[in-house]
Amino acid sequence: MTDEPRRLFILDTNVLMHDPMALFNFEEHDIFLPMTVLEELDAGKKGMSEVSRNVRETNRLIDQIISNASFEEIKNGLSLENIHPNSGMESLHLGKLFFETEPMVAQLPAHLPSHKADNHILQTGLALKEQYPQRNVTLVTKDINMRIKSSAVGLHSEDYYNDRVLEDADLLYTGWEILPEDFFETHGKNMKSWQEGESTFYELEVDHDCDWYPNQALISANDSGFSALVREIRDGKAILEYMHDFNSDNSAVWGINARNTEQNIAMNYLMDPEIDFVSILGVAGTGKTLLTLAAALEQTLDENLYNEIIMTRATIPVGEDIGFLPGTEEEKMTPWMGALMDNLEVLTESDGYTDWEKESTQQLLSKRIKIKSMNFMRGRTFQKKFIILDEAQNLTPKQMKTLVTRAGEGTKVVCLGNISQIDSPYLTETTTGLTYIVDRFKCWKHSAHITLQQGERSRLAEFASDNL
Repeated sequence: MTDEPRRLFILDTNVLMHDPMALFNFEEHDIFLPMTVLEELDAGKKGMSEVSRNVRETNRLIDQIISNASFEEIKNGLSLENIHPNSGMESLHLGKLFFETEPMVAQLPAHLPSHKADNHILQTGLALKEQYPQRNVTLVTKDINMRIKSSAVGLHSEDYYNDRVLEDADLLYTGWEILPEDFFETHGKNMKSWQEGESTFYELEVDHDCDWYPNQALISANDSGFSALVREIRDGKAILEYMHDFNSDNSAVWGINARNTEQNIAMNYLMDPEIDFVSILGVAGTGKTLLTLAAALEQTLDENLYNEIIMTRATIPVGEDIGFLPGTEEEKMTPWMGALMDNLEVLTESDGYTDWEKESTQQLLSKRIKIKSMNFMRGRTFQKKFIILDEAQNLTPKQMKTLVTRAGEGTKVVCLGNISQIDSPYLTETTTGLTYIVDRFKCWKHSAHITLQQGERSRLAEFASDNL
């Protein structure tokens, strides 16, 4: 190993389990893999979970890097440039990959047993720090406790930042914008309007640096009640469509009305057949699931736009086997789908109907609503389906891609989630697949996003949320 000013990154096992391509994401700097990491990768390669698949992909990449290399070459570091998937497409300047080819010994505090895998990685890092004092040696890990222990023993550590979509979750696209009070005074002079069927459109001039996105909702700050969706922006002009009002009783969707402006925006997205993908973020009680189910039932049973509703969610642990519960796939998933079932009961309750009529309705719905496990969706294609992905904040970007690409012709996908309630141990608000897909889809004209903030559950829930 040469004495170069380039940084030396020690990768923890969880980084490679999360992202096999992490080997190529440190630019010109060098990477070091302790033997303990290789052993943990070997132990985690079996199984059908997303983590196991990532481990196997990592092992294949390392095998490709190390193949045909002599021990001396491995000891001196192997170049990552020749093996990078895009090495033939662009000029890359990557560092080298080093392995622990000889014991790395350093003094650990007496209260840290050296036989533990994490402590052995810390010991290796301290030994490298002593061996190469002129280099910046950094341990990269997604384990918070590992970073704390690393700091406690004097080894610099960092989180794995490359999978971050944004620097801060507060910068995430919300899907709507409040127009200034003088909006019509500044834009009304050259504004054009026309009717197409039941829709009203407006054309107005905008600056070339206008930061509106397709299907973004624009809400007037004054009492005019104007609300519109951005349908198109080109050549310095924007085309807006007046938003349909789902607050009125005659515009109820499966008996459900929007209770506030945010819910009305969401319902416009859910009921628009030209929008193939909808993502809805919001805390508990904002109506994400209820609105989505109402729109799904309306368009599946009444309008026949879709022939089936598919409900699924990430089971915890994410992507693992759903267990040895008795029954079919749907019966096994039932414990995870409590929120969906609760909202379905609200939507199917009707006064004045007999028990026989209610039971008939339930049987009809059971034939058109299917509960699926995410574990069995790989390789499938769903045609003319209304797919609801609940608790999507617990999905990685790769899992999100796997699920959304299942959509066939005529299928609508709706992702629901709350990025402040992430249960997966290695995901954060800025790295979850839900944040990833919101950011990547915001410029596509057939997608829409809305962040719900106003709760509509009950006065008890609202008081508890504000005061507990």
